[in-house]
Amino acid sequence: MNVSYDLSGAARCCRSLALVVLLGVVAGCARLPPRAELPDEPALPAATEGVIAGRVVPLTTANPGQSGFHLVSDGTQAYALRAYSAQAATRSLDIQTYIWHADLTGRLLARQALQAADRGVRVRILVDDLDARAKNAGLAALDAHPRIEVRLYNPMASRSGKLGMAGEFSTGFKRLNHRMHNKSWIADGRMALVGGRNLGNEYFNASDGANFIDLDMLMVGPVVDAAASNFDRFWNSPSNYPIHQLSPEAVSDEKLERLRTVLEASVEELAGSGYATVLREDPRVQDIIDGGTQLHWSGTWRFVSDDPLKARLPLEKRSEVVAALLPQIAGARQRLLVISPYFVPGERGTAELVGAAGRGIDVRILTNSLAANDVAAVHGGYSRYRRDLLEGGIGLWELKPSGTPAKFSLAGSSGSSLHTKAMIVDEGVFVGSYNLDPRSTSLNTEQGVLVGHPALASELALLFARQTAPDHAWSVTLDHGDLRWSDGEKTWTGDPEATGSQKALAWLMRILPVESQL
Repeated sequence: MNVSYDLSGAARCCRSLALVVLLGVVAGCARLPPRAELPDEPALPAATEGVIAGRVVPLTTANPGQSGFHLVSDGTQAYALRAYSAQAATRSLDIQTYIWHADLTGRLLARQALQAADRGVRVRILVDDLDARAKNAGLAALDAHPRIEVRLYNPMASRSGKLGMAGEFSTGFKRLNHRMHNKSWIADGRMALVGGRNLGNEYFNASDGANFIDLDMLMVGPVVDAAASNFDRFWNSPSNYPIHQLSPEAVSDEKLERLRTVLEASVEELAGSGYATVLREDPRVQDIIDGGTQLHWSGTWRFVSDDPLKARLPLEKRSEVVAALLPQIAGARQRLLVISPYFVPGERGTAELVGAAGRGIDVRILTNSLAANDVAAVHGGYSRYRRDLLEGGIGLWELKPSGTPAKFSLAGSSGSSLHTKAMIVDEGVFVGSYNLDPRSTSLNTEQGVLVGHPALASELALLFARQTAPDHAWSVTLDHGDLRWSDGEKTWTGDPEATGSQKALAWLMRILPVESQL
């Protein structure tokens, strides 16, 4: 028995060693080549003709020195704005995203970008490679179009296969752990959408599973120039590679024509889905088409973004977004409302928030409950600070996994998860991609826009109130030192509706020294 046990143990050790050696060999075979020398490529001048210019130019002329802003909280409206602006573009379309799914809305937006290029619009697509690698064939096919260029942020050398990915991560984790989380959609240099949304069904209320509660900021005026300049900053950075350098064999006219067939089939799929009805019947979508979207004009704004080479900077200088937000928090006079789906404030963040509450500021926070969180590990990091926040006088709510469905979301949605990243400080708002957690602060690049405008702040505060209502969220409090969750009808003494596996993973992440990765 002992001999047999020793041999099996030796065999396991040999298999493990062989796997490590194999991953090392695979990683060694897949190395990024030197990045091709590329001239800087700036954004094209803003369009002076076409539907977008025709609507925006008179508005900016009537509001000199100011920019126009509109909160986009509804998923169908967010999709329609992207589709409509791609259809209406005459000169340029710049798209920057962390995730671009190959589902219905993802394919429909890819089709819109391709059709824009067919009309002569210059299309630039910058995608983080952690997601893009799995869609390499489709993105490379788009790159074959003479008016489309695709670049990949912090790419992997291997372009397919889990073994290749595992091999690269085993030897290059430090580099590959740094991702681009920015999201921008800029049409004709005249309008831009920035915020938390990636491109895919669950971000546009088009999923028959769980949908994300998310937020964009629609922008026109000088602020679009700032967003476009930041896109150029990333586009021309050595942090990204043109896809045709990494996958030249996948960039061909033949593969582009095959992709066209796939993308055209998505139109028929849309026609046969409930989402087509949603788009037709949503009055907010019709407002977009008719040019009826209301804008709030302000000369008090700031577009902020981290450096595309953020990971190379000293730790204390990495987050330009945090550098912009901390003075806002410190200067709050009346209220500070925070919406962050992945919320791990750390010791410093907790101290800042508790300090604000101690000065008499109304501090309230909305984040995901464990049951609603699609990353249970992050909840483990957050739960370390929950008691300190409550003891410090902060109001805390956790989103339920299934709240009252939005009026125009697809029937059959199984639930919701918070994805909005926003903040209200007195009469100002912040909307962006930044989660209040260590990963957003130190590892991933993030961006956002701060705007001073009381009407915008009131609108975002109303969204906060709706999302923290008892049918959407649990209020978290302390009762004689013990945590309690309540929706006004029922009270829980532990994370409500969370599964055993979610609780176990959150507990494990709470005790392990991994907070810097959350």
